[in-house]
Amino acid sequence: MVRRMVRPMVQSMLAGLCLGIAWATVATAAEPPAKPQEKDFYAIDAVEIPAEAHLEVGALEWIPDGRLAVASRRGEVWMVSDLAAGKPRWQRFAHGLHEVLGLAWRDGWLYVTQRPEVSRLRDTSGDGVADDYETVSDGWGVSGDYHEYAFGSKFDRDGNLWIVLCLTGSFDSKVPFRGWAVRVAPDGRMIPTTSGVRSPGGSGFDGDGNVLYTDNQGPWNGACSLKHLVPGDFVGHPGGFKWYELAPDLEKPEEPKSGSRWAAEVQRIPRLRPPAVVLPYDTMGKSAGGVACDTTAGKFGPFAGQMFVTDQSHSIVMRCFLETIDGVMQGACLKFREGFRSGSLALQFAPDGSLYVGGTNRGWGSRGAGDFALEHLTWTGKTPFEILAMRAVPGGFELEFTEPVDPQTAANPASYVAKGFTYIYQSSYGSPVVDEEPCVVEKAEPTADGRRVRLTLGNLREGVIHELKAAGIRSAAGLPLLHDTGWYTLNRLAK
Repeated sequence: MVRRMVRPMVQSMLAGLCLGIAWATVATAAEPPAKPQEKDFYAIDAVEIPAEAHLEVGALEWIPDGRLAVASRRGEVWMVSDLAAGKPRWQRFAHGLHEVLGLAWRDGWLYVTQRPEVSRLRDTSGDGVADDYETVSDGWGVSGDYHEYAFGSKFDRDGNLWIVLCLTGSFDSKVPFRGWAVRVAPDGRMIPTTSGVRSPGGSGFDGDGNVLYTDNQGPWNGACSLKHLVPGDFVGHPGGFKWYELAPDLEKPEEPKSGSRWAAEVQRIPRLRPPAVVLPYDTMGKSAGGVACDTTAGKFGPFAGQMFVTDQSHSIVMRCFLETIDGVMQGACLKFREGFRSGSLALQFAPDGSLYVGGTNRGWGSRGAGDFALEHLTWTGKTPFEILAMRAVPGGFELEFTEPVDPQTAANPASYVAKGFTYIYQSSYGSPVVDEEPCVVEKAEPTADGRRVRLTLGNLREGVIHELKAAGIRSAAGLPLLHDTGWYTLNRLAK
């Protein structure tokens, strides 16, 4: 009797165990795949730097023979060859310069933007070392203040260099044209161009040749931002207004009112151009830096034509989508890649479609603990599920994605949360977030191909940053977004 009972009990236990294993297998198979990480799509590799090079990278430039010119804030320029082979060879090309924050190559000359001037250098003997130094333009002032940075661009379509000049102490303008953007013409003439600069971190061109630069939080800047430079305009900080007396071809704009808002002052001062993209303070960094456009035609992944911006404090690279409505540039910023070894400052796309990022932590410190770094960012070939673009449309925004979305989550308004906020436009340093209000997502309409979703939102406001979080959306493969939030600076409502 006992034997006959044991066997059925054992069979029952084994059956239960098998059933449990089967259920476990089904549950495991039904679990969504693990959320990917940034490193799965974009890999960061350090470039080996020789011990004798204290390389606080201030600027980068490719030479036609394949070398990379690397400028140090210590006043040196190094040439790096054989980067693709993984064993770079370094040679010091020039030294004794004053904090080089701009490099551009033309007709056998390397143009360097130093604090007091634009110079050009060349090697006439063929030994790899510059032996010919010439001053190109030195039409602005230098007082000796630590903050009087001068960031230089590449050449524009007319052969000009654009130089953005930090204020004295980043507050005042004690010498000519501090707080301005100027152009250096091919003949060396300095052309006063745009007033209102505070403390720039870099400049670059978009795919259409528009000039953009980053300005940093402080007086008249509630947060860091990416701004569009247009000749004759005013971009926000009135500290350099006194130098209109040295620019007779330009008309001085009206003084802004401290304590106001950008939207109100833009209506009152027609020549005041609002930031194209405000970078929410501390969320998207604290010290915006270099600017570069992805002109790689897909070699760097799905973001061709978009702008990439560094932040020195957070040691990151972020991404900006831009569009123009009623003649005013605006758009969204999104997170892209963190984890750089020093304070990300200069960046430059390579001919092979990869991105080089140079870092320095002098002045403010950075999340990346290294004093300096040069790093190589490459696309692994895998496409991340991301918000590719965030466009303003009548009554809301249209999101475009890098991969098809799950139609059920995409069509559910509860998958999204939105709000608007801004900063005080004031002479005091920085600003808290103000005027924050929710924007109810009323409707979500995916397209048939699953690549876009049109969102209808309430309470859209001009001159306000609109944060849109899409945490509930999933790709057709069941993945969440790698970065689920975009911040759109809505300067003009779409008609």
